[in-house]
Amino acid sequence: MPDHPPPHPRPVRSFVLRTGRMTAGQRRALAEHWPDFGIDLEAGRMDAAQIFGRRRPLVLEIGFGMGDSLLDMCRAEPDKDFIGVEVHPPGVGHLLARAAAAGIDNLRIYRADAQDVLRDCIADGAIARVQIYFPDPWPKKKHHKRRLLQPDFVAHLAQKVCADGLLHLATDWQNYAEQMRIVLEAAAGWVNIAGPGCYAEPPAWRPPTKFERRGRGLGHGVWELLYRKI
Repeated sequence: MPDHPPPHPRPVRSFVLRTGRMTAGQRRALAEHWPDFGIDLEAGRMDAAQIFGRRRPLVLEIGFGMGDSLLDMCRAEPDKDFIGVEVHPPGVGHLLARAAAAGIDNLRIYRADAQDVLRDCIADGAIARVQIYFPDPWPKKKHHKRRLLQPDFVAHLAQKVCADGLLHLATDWQNYAEQMRIVLEAAAGWVNIAGPGCYAEPPAWRPPTKFERRGRGLGHGVWELLYRKI
């Protein structure tokens, strides 16, 4: 038995790492374009000015899926730099291929757990906007503890977001939306822009996502929450 516990006890994960079948193009994109867009967790604390060669507001997207909507935002907001975090290789490969083809220069990607990225790589107060769209809802009650938006996680986000920075959430599961709202209303450092207990209108910067379209096709509504760091 070791004399000391490991430095970082493993938290409950909010995802199941599915291997998924990657296309040849996705594999090729990972091999060819990761050096241009990828940031390894082992690189430690991120210096955005050095990575991008400039200082612009940083937007962090956690769980970008296949990355199509994130790419649209990179195009639409060239005055910002974007950090995408995703654990599933097919989505990372897909976004790498599309970003390289589009000549995008305001995007970098972590293929890692967001909790590790926040802990090891993001400086306090560095992020201007965090966006988390359609995270895994873990619909069974016994699995709610695996949902990403928990009090400890929200408190950690508050450390990483600058004053007047934003946290934008969207889900097509009403039960999860209600939990998010309850957690954030109770959290220190955040104010609901739409008003206490209220959901937000979709902001102009968020394009529809694949998961949103699929949810709407199943008859789901969409609930959005927009909070400002105070």
